Amino acid sequence: MSGYVGILVSDPWLQNQFTQVELRSLKTHFMSMRRESGRVTLGELASKMSRLKVVGENLTEEERASFIHDFYPDHHDHDDVDFELFLRVYLKLQAHASARTGSNTKNSSAFLKAATTTLLHTISQSEKASYVAHINNYLAEDQFLKQYLPIDPSTNDLFEIAKDGVLLCKLINVAVPGTIDDRAVNTKRVLNPWERNENHTLCLNSAKAIGCTVVNIGTQDFIEGRRHLVLGVISQIIKIQLLADLNLKKTPQLVELVDDSKDVEELMSLPPEKILLRWMNFQLKKAGYKKIVTNFSSDIKDGEAYAHLLNVLAPEHSHQSTLAAKNPLERAKLVLEHADRMGCKRYLTAKDIVEGSPNLNLAFVAHIFQHRNGLSTQTKQISFLETLPDDALVSREERAFRLWMNSLGNLTYINNVFEDLRNGWVLLETLDKVSPGIVNWKIANKPPIKMPFRKVENCNQVVKIGKQLKFSLVNVAGNDIVQGNKKLILAYLWQLMRCNILQLLKNLRFHSHGKEITDVDILEWANTKVSNSGSRSRMDSFKDKRLSDGIFFLELLSSVQPRAVNWSLVTKGITDEEKKMNATYIISIARKLGCSIFLLPEDITEVNQKMILTLTASIMYWFLKQPVEERPSGTSDSESGSQSETISNSTIDDSASESSIEENGNM
Repeated sequence: MSGYVGILVSDPWLQNQFTQVELRSLKTHFMSMRRESGRVTLGELASKMSRLKVVGENLTEEERASFIHDFYPDHHDHDDVDFELFLRVYLKLQAHASARTGSNTKNSSAFLKAATTTLLHTISQSEKASYVAHINNYLAEDQFLKQYLPIDPSTNDLFEIAKDGVLLCKLINVAVPGTIDDRAVNTKRVLNPWERNENHTLCLNSAKAIGCTVVNIGTQDFIEGRRHLVLGVISQIIKIQLLADLNLKKTPQLVELVDDSKDVEELMSLPPEKILLRWMNFQLKKAGYKKIVTNFSSDIKDGEAYAHLLNVLAPEHSHQSTLAAKNPLERAKLVLEHADRMGCKRYLTAKDIVEGSPNLNLAFVAHIFQHRNGLSTQTKQISFLETLPDDALVSREERAFRLWMNSLGNLTYINNVFEDLRNGWVLLETLDKVSPGIVNWKIANKPPIKMPFRKVENCNQVVKIGKQLKFSLVNVAGNDIVQGNKKLILAYLWQLMRCNILQLLKNLRFHSHGKEITDVDILEWANTKVSNSGSRSRMDSFKDKRLSDGIFFLELLSSVQPRAVNWSLVTKGITDEEKKMNATYIISIARKLGCSIFLLPEDITEVNQKMILTLTASIMYWFLKQPVEERPSGTSDSESGSQSETISNSTIDDSASESSIEENGNM
């Protein structure tokens, strides 16, 4: 086992029960379960483990629930489940399942090798049908895709159409408009393997840039049409689209859910799923519904919460028979009829409600919120928002650092940098990815952490390691992170990102003899590449205002891959609109090559020094990773001399996060 896996599983016995591949597969499944509602409780496990192939197929939900209760009689349903407890439950249930099927399981690892290699290979036909309907609806007018739509949900056409990458790129732009420049997508009727691979690379790097978790997913998975992985990415993209309005910037009326400005700040820090649950409970309270809905699965299986919610939001379409229905399936059917009368789209069937499908229930509730949220349009609390700071640069940097950290594959998913890092644990996880072995896990405190001083202990180690890595941390203490000091947290994360890319670049320079890479080296490398391509463009620094037109970066991209830029699509970069068009094109072309970058077009047009550095270093990292024989003619690894023997920055290519894990601690 590697040090990386050891972070996930500290118990040596548990480590010996799984291979590295099995642990990663199980970790991916656990993370997806936890993202649905922000946590996993013991009471939810029986339902959520239905998606695990062996356990789900051979044991009913009632049997799983009964076994779990027998395993842990002293635990309560509301107790949080961490990854290690999840693994223990899985092993126990797997033993029961194998006993029933008569499988020979002399040791659990042998059985798991058969079980977990296909762990996530089953797909929900209901989910597939729902996502196909969503795609048919939102992409029906797309000029390129209309020849393939509508897709028949009863077939596997979805996965065939997804093989050229265009569908997923288009879907990402529906979820977060403007993410991908359409000019960068290859949209010929028949694509060659190179063009298809470019589309998938662009798709994966763009998916990461909007918040999808795509660790351990590669372009080959899409080319081969691996259904569970394709559907998993589609599910995340659609979820991001449906939850897009669940924030105070898009829906300021959400302040109606809280009482004062302190609560508003807390609301702003919540992940969108939690805000959606809070909104649902707020509306249910109006209806006199006594229960609290804590998840999108077991708590809404009987359909009663839905009946009350729709009665509050659309009383004109309500029907007494819905709540009077004795059979949950019948009530669920009446709920969907009510939603139809409201004009809501169906993201699930009555059977999905009764079975507690978390993804489809979440999609359905999110769509109801988008269609009719029932919040006041004239509320006094909106004045609270005027007192809150609106720093666009801070917001953009927080977003970039959050997406970068999530791309590394940390077990803990970050929804808000300023809140989620305060216990120090995620920072320790990230530090261990950037510099494997640097964290002393024996003195680290694992969440949930109730005692404040334990959080300070974690953050003190974070600061200590930062000083080891030569970060500038004058007068910074662990308590500053615990207190959520935004300025200091952003400064630390910037140095951590920069340290990561510097290390990655240094590792690629086999002849660097340990020489550290500097910002100047990156600057000189970029200028040399552009100059050698015959251009007179250059940048004097990463804050050179001339960079705002984007021309230099387009020439840099063209110098590392001559076919990357279609110059007929490039503007002169004179007006603000032209500059933005160039910036959008730059980002998509870089992602299409293989750079995993998290900046926005505004970071280029406004020449954000930090993000400009990350962009340049990412392009350099991608170039240096290419085999010498595949580089443009006339270039070599030593082309730029010593300057590229040391480097600095913060964004990683599609496999960079994995290489920083695997190369430094391979199993």
